[in-house]
Amino acid sequence: MSNQNERLAMVRQYAIQCIKDESNAVLDLLNQIDSEFDRAVELILNCKGKVIVTGVGKSGHIGAKIAATLSSTGTPSFFINPLDVYHGDLGVMTSEDVVIAISYSGQTDELLRFIPMVLHMHIPIIGMSGNEKSLLAKYSTVHIKVKVDKEACPLNLAPTSSTTAALVMGDALAIALMEVRNFKPRDFAQFHPGGELGKRLLTTARDVMRSDDLPVIPKEMHLGEAIILVSKGKLGLGVSLDDDNKIIGLITDGDIRRAMERWQADFVNHTVEEIMTRTPKCVLADTKITEIQKIMHKNFVHSVLVTDQEKHLLGVVDHYSCMI
Repeated sequence: MSNQNERLAMVRQYAIQCIKDESNAVLDLLNQIDSEFDRAVELILNCKGKVIVTGVGKSGHIGAKIAATLSSTGTPSFFINPLDVYHGDLGVMTSEDVVIAISYSGQTDELLRFIPMVLHMHIPIIGMSGNEKSLLAKYSTVHIKVKVDKEACPLNLAPTSSTTAALVMGDALAIALMEVRNFKPRDFAQFHPGGELGKRLLTTARDVMRSDDLPVIPKEMHLGEAIILVSKGKLGLGVSLDDDNKIIGLITDGDIRRAMERWQADFVNHTVEEIMTRTPKCVLADTKITEIQKIMHKNFVHSVLVTDQEKHLLGVVDHYSCMI
């Protein structure tokens, strides 16, 4: 048993050392961000076409992820394998595009054979490698250095720290572009309509409001009767309307509890009008759920009323409706 525990302890140390090595590789990138990074952002920012990311092997996998991140954050981008270029994929490229080419050595043969085709089409190249004197660096319009002291691999052979560093540098490009473009949550939601964030950012009051069997309570009703209607409504509130269906007041179960404490046994003889809030929080039907959540949080309320421009009641959105 002791041998097994020792073996497990050693395994954990290997894992810890790997994480330390890759963390150090990422932190070392801070000293490698220079004017070339600025130029790369400017190139992409002014790109009228697409950003095409390319790389071979592990660098290709990293390139595909970087392309996906760029696309989802407002920079039209896709990944292309240099090997596929020789079989027709070159047709997707135009002179208005920008290419990001990734190779840690900067000397990858398959990638370098692709470079002359890009140069012939006068497409700017952002090279990303750990070798400033490589052929990739030489032929790049802009070269971003992503150098690591060592791989996390104990043999210093398998791409580990270097691929992690390249991935982080790609994220840095994407985030810098987001900030320069003033990319907002609503923009992110448009590219992620199926995700939870997209749902919250795109969903409106109309989509989630309850509009049937609303607890409408006359302002003249005694609280003894009103408490029954509020309970049946299962929204913790009751709404008073005028003859034109416009909102004139709101009572909540909290209002009723406070009235009971104040008036004790005589509480049943008082009316809704005496305790109702005459300026309840209202939103229009096209108000986003995220905005409604802010209103609830700011005003310490668990529900808002949905109205049209003339304050006619359309529905109710409560806290649970916003949990999509």
